Amino acid sequence: MTASKRKGGQLPRLIKARFAEMIERATVDAYGDSEQITGWLTVIEENLAVPFETKVLGVAITVERVDLDGGEQIVAICRRGRARQSIPIINLPLPTPLPDGAEWIEAYRHWRAEGHLPGGPK
Repeated sequence: MTASKRKGGQLPRLIKARFAEMIERATVDAYGDSEQITGWLTVIEENLAVPFETKVLGVAITVERVDLDGGEQIVAICRRGRARQSIPIINLPLPTPLPDGAEWIEAYRHWRAEGHLPGGPK
């Protein structure tokens, strides 16, 4: 599932309903921002098929895993050759076809775009 939008920037109802289910699963029993982020990390780790390849700035990289950085931001741990770098998962370009479980990244992006964390868009 991808978060393609219709005219006016609205998500189709089925996608919105699915995202609502996924958000509930990721954040159930989570109190506060830290627990919610941990819930998202957990469901993404459980569902995202890694490793997978994608491109960043036209360069092929391998996404090895997801993790939290020091600022409690979910990041993709990426490798190219011997170099490793973390990229915020909200900014990670996803390949076509999508890896299994990528819908969890899309749901997380939707959740963040709805302003569910301090400093997030409203």
